Amino acid sequence: MLTLDKIYHASFVLKDVIRRTELVPAPNVNKKATVFLKPENLQLTGSFKVRGSYYKISQLSEEEKSKGVIACSAGNHAQGVALAATKNGIKSLICLPDCAPISKVEATKGYGAEICLVPGVYDDAYKRATELRDEHGYTFIHPFDDEDVIAGQGTIGLELMDQMKDVDAVIVPIGGGGLISGVAFAIKSLNPDIKVYGVQAAGAPSMKNSVEHKQIERLDAVSTIADGIAVKQPGENTFDICSKYVDRIVTVTDDEVSSAILSMLEHQKLITEGAGAVAVAAAMFDKVPIEGKKVICVVSGGNIDVNILDRVVKRGLLTAGRTCLIKAELLDRPGQLHQIAKVIAEHGGNVIEMHHERTRANTNINGCFLRITLETRNFDHVNEIKQALENAGFKIYE
Repeated sequence: MLTLDKIYHASFVLKDVIRRTELVPAPNVNKKATVFLKPENLQLTGSFKVRGSYYKISQLSEEEKSKGVIACSAGNHAQGVALAATKNGIKSLICLPDCAPISKVEATKGYGAEICLVPGVYDDAYKRATELRDEHGYTFIHPFDDEDVIAGQGTIGLELMDQMKDVDAVIVPIGGGGLISGVAFAIKSLNPDIKVYGVQAAGAPSMKNSVEHKQIERLDAVSTIADGIAVKQPGENTFDICSKYVDRIVTVTDDEVSSAILSMLEHQKLITEGAGAVAVAAAMFDKVPIEGKKVICVVSGGNIDVNILDRVVKRGLLTAGRTCLIKAELLDRPGQLHQIAKVIAEHGGNVIEMHHERTRANTNINGCFLRITLETRNFDHVNEIKQALENAGFKIYE
């Protein structure tokens, strides 16, 4: 049974293993609130997962340790288990979905684990891991639905209470629910007046649906850039704890997550993965009532593949109105390109890319079609440039 004493014990066990991540002020996240970040992306393995996995492994019997451990993960739990097992001299086998970022797979190998790639998503990896456990007698280290794992994650809640006793609300990512279960249990046990809000990806709202319908539900499919929280079904322990201790669960879109990743990169100089950014996205886009409040967003991880990061940044720029695509029709005659470039320059736009088409079915036979990618300040700036181009006689297409 999960108790506050168990979480305090986990904190003692982990004191020389994990980094006590300090709170980072983040005034640009939401001007209506006082926002701080708990940057678990700076943890040893790049995420909070090492807390729960290390504490769980530390509590195994000698017989269990001798058989080795097995786990399944989208990546971050894998690295935590691999590191913990290696530090304790234990063999580890990790089942990962074959869609896991290459960087996470290689990092897990680097911590000393054997890897088994499984076609599909997290739940498929979970099924294969339980099969291998039964075949070979490994000790299974569950990524979220285990009281020792939850207790390890709950040490974040103890740290938050020590770092900011007057916090009004804490916003936490949810995948299977291990992180928020530990954090919410610790915080509510010490101060039930503090609000704890959970955030899921809109493409993977398994805990939100389950809590709202008061029964565990399984999604048919999940789809989100936040691969670390792409879980089809919450755990029994985590469902019970979330139902009792979490005040509200909301969702954020992939576009909102991309904007949050970009914001943290620019303003806090922190690199986060999709799952790590959902709490910040919820604060940025007013998904929870935090106006006038002192708020902490848990940034759960930073293990994002660099190729995905490039795409996410570009998407974030588009979502924030920092870049835009303008499509214009103009006459195919000398000076038109110069004129359109002049209007854009006069209004402070920066041309990044330009594509010119002479033949298009729905344009004037003497016309041409121009696609211009611009660097802009925001959506107001985009609209200003479009209006200026229309005023100059150019036809703009949406």
